[in-house]
Amino acid sequence: MSIHGKEFKIFAGSAGKSTAEQICSCMQIPLGRSQVGKFSDGETAVSLLETVRGADCFIVQSTSDPVNDNLMEMLIMADAMRRASAARITAVIPYFGYARQDRKARARDPISAKLVADLITAAGVDRVLTMDLHAAQIQGFFNIPVDHLLGAPVLASFIRERLGDEVKDGYVVVSPDLGSVTRARTFAAKIGCPMAIVDKRRPRPNESEVMNVIGDVKGKKVILVDDMIDTAGSICNAARAMMERGALEVTACATHGVLSGPAVERLEESPIREVILLDTVPLKEEKRSSKLTILPVAPHFAEAIERIYMDKPISPLFV
Repeated sequence: MSIHGKEFKIFAGSAGKSTAEQICSCMQIPLGRSQVGKFSDGETAVSLLETVRGADCFIVQSTSDPVNDNLMEMLIMADAMRRASAARITAVIPYFGYARQDRKARARDPISAKLVADLITAAGVDRVLTMDLHAAQIQGFFNIPVDHLLGAPVLASFIRERLGDEVKDGYVVVSPDLGSVTRARTFAAKIGCPMAIVDKRRPRPNESEVMNVIGDVKGKKVILVDDMIDTAGSICNAARAMMERGALEVTACATHGVLSGPAVERLEESPIREVILLDTVPLKEEKRSSKLTILPVAPHFAEAIERIYMDKPISPLFV
């Protein structure tokens, strides 16, 4: 398999262990041996328990809650690999934390996503592999290659297999805000049904109000499509707006299930029948719900990793 005359190895941080194990299972290789913990004063401690000299190394780590701890784990692991003479280091980040802080919304705001990109590069990472950045322009914050996978093909494939030809007649894909229109349009094209758009405004962070719905949802089964569900305010408000306008039922699809704060309670109380998520963010036990359906991203990332290692194009994964 090696065309570079060197091995490739996959390592995992605390928030990426399950995904990394599934990736290794798909690729039929062992997970790289490492130890991640904390010193008594709270500092992150990382030890690589096998050689990485001359190896193509992949670090699997979602920078989800606790965001700063998981980010530091990845940075320290990359630094350890660089100092141990790894040939190339790729950060595999299924969920990229700080991605929503991608611009100055107000005077004197930081652009934290750019700062995180600089930290990752400074730690010695040569390449980034991630999925559904909140703003695709974040790729430009890096001066190293960024492979940006999409969650929509995985979600759309699941919906197509489940519904078959039924999806063409009784369903409509809805974007819960103007920022997700391109994603929803692509999703609708993949499963072959019409789309609608929710026009909303945000009076305060993590709060939203539905102003209008562009398109017809009356008598239809609605599929809401977004990149992430955080506090679930937007998706639940959109679902209620759909039902008020005559929708028969609502299903929600999203790549990242952040599910912070009152998210699970809101989803349980909402008219949403089912929430389909990818496992880019580790789901804590207290966040589990009967409404949640979790799909694995490991096969998608395993193919991307193999293509990166073999110097093959990533673009076939976007279809």
